[in-house]
Amino acid sequence: MKYLEFNTPATKEAMDLASDYRLKNQGLTHLDRVFWNLPDSALYEEAIFRNEAHIANKGPLLVKTGKHTARAAADKFIVKETTTEDKIWWGEHNRPITVEKYNQIFNRVQAYCQDEELFVQDCYAGADPEYRKPVRIICEKAWHSLFARNMFITTGDRELLKNFIPDFTVICLPGFKVDPKIDGTRTETGIILNFEERTCIIANSLYGGEIKKSVFTVLNFLLTFKDVLPMHCSANVGDDGDAALFFGLSGTGKTTLSADPKRKLIGDDEHGWSSEGVFNFEGGCYAKVIRLSAEAEPQIYACTRSFGTILENVVYDPVSRMIDLDDDIITENTRASYPIDLIPNIVKEGYAMAHPKNIIFLTCDASGVMPPIAKLNPEQAQYHFVSGYTSKIAGTEIGLGLEPQITFSACFGAPFMVRHPFEYSEMLKQRMLKHNANVWLVNTGWVGGRFGVGKRISIRHTRNLLNAALEGKLDDVKYRKDKLFGFEVPLSCPEVPEDVLKPSNSWGNKDEYWKKYDALAARFIENFKLFTKDVSQDVRDAGPKRLK
Repeated sequence: MKYLEFNTPATKEAMDLASDYRLKNQGLTHLDRVFWNLPDSALYEEAIFRNEAHIANKGPLLVKTGKHTARAAADKFIVKETTTEDKIWWGEHNRPITVEKYNQIFNRVQAYCQDEELFVQDCYAGADPEYRKPVRIICEKAWHSLFARNMFITTGDRELLKNFIPDFTVICLPGFKVDPKIDGTRTETGIILNFEERTCIIANSLYGGEIKKSVFTVLNFLLTFKDVLPMHCSANVGDDGDAALFFGLSGTGKTTLSADPKRKLIGDDEHGWSSEGVFNFEGGCYAKVIRLSAEAEPQIYACTRSFGTILENVVYDPVSRMIDLDDDIITENTRASYPIDLIPNIVKEGYAMAHPKNIIFLTCDASGVMPPIAKLNPEQAQYHFVSGYTSKIAGTEIGLGLEPQITFSACFGAPFMVRHPFEYSEMLKQRMLKHNANVWLVNTGWVGGRFGVGKRISIRHTRNLLNAALEGKLDDVKYRKDKLFGFEVPLSCPEVPEDVLKPSNSWGNKDEYWKKYDALAARFIENFKLFTKDVSQDVRDAGPKRLK
């Protein structure tokens, strides 16, 4: 817009909700216009005016994210300096970058932003007032500013906005490229976190999820020093105050299964577990919507037809403006970002002063061999939490093909875990034991054979299994001990066929089933060698045993 001298829809109101702590205080100077804390409707107008988006039937905002239709997980870096060098789990998920490299990147960011128009949202991460963190999201796209409003906790209090000072700032510049030759990055895309400067730079990616996950990564580090366990999980609570946590990677069903008409949703993806209870980090939801149905997931489906929702890479008919949630021509990872209050039965405060009675580990087993539900003892729970077994589903990360990939993601969210997984697992174990929580391993993957042979387990069966676990209906049924993993598998469950509870029954060839199951056990054992020296003998012994 800098080459055209005319007003945009929100020009006159651009500074009305500005903080006194301006961008010049953060090193961004000689800017053109800055739009501060615009509300949803104004951001709609700006996004449409700038040709960033279209409006679909019923009012959601449709955007495309270009070549980045998923997280660039391999392009995340953390600045290695005195406050982080001995506290970060350095490696594949947390690549180090020097202070000097960061400074030269930030210097170019300063130059890039000169004479540009920017959007600012001053908001909060963490629903519990005691642990709430002020975060500032600076964007060059209007729709990214709306995304920030959806995903984080906002305020309309003019006095609070005027006096807002961020504790962490995310600068999202999809038009800015890093240079691998100069900056030591892998590609021209970079997500670079600097904990000492309390700043994150997102370069060369339009994918909204990078904004959300950057803030989550920040909280995963900082909150551990306040005795809060940060968790990649959804959470809900029953009428009796019985909270439940749902851990799992993208595509395993966290959002879908926690949006339960019988229970109130606390949040769908990121939470903290403090000494008082569970609280949501966010103010919204970010759900996969590919092949979403009104019958199976009515609450989320309704959000895809609502004003305020952002639909990423969803296909639509430009004439009728009707969306097609079944079309994956752009990506399997189609997404909806929406304010949590679009879900009817939520915990409005965003936190429950109650400790979880049930903890569910969701795994998408592409091998088709794991039972649909199993009960874990404390040592097994710690073993499976550190292991984080699942299958990466097409589209959730750049480079994934159609076939799911078996993977192990520590704490069911390794890309966002900044400290060593054992530290998170110890915090979880302490809380499990203190509050006597049941832990369940639930397979939302394939039955009757591996991917391409069997089929994905019915969401109806999964819901019935979960309801039975949450309502105590599995407390008095008979169990069998799994031959390889040693966990307890119920022999019966209300409204679930008994055959479903014994996955070998759905395989035509039993020998093939056991070979496949044994191969999976071997993968677990091999993966856990990465953590053996850091865990107790009891946890090591809680892993699977090979067939003899």
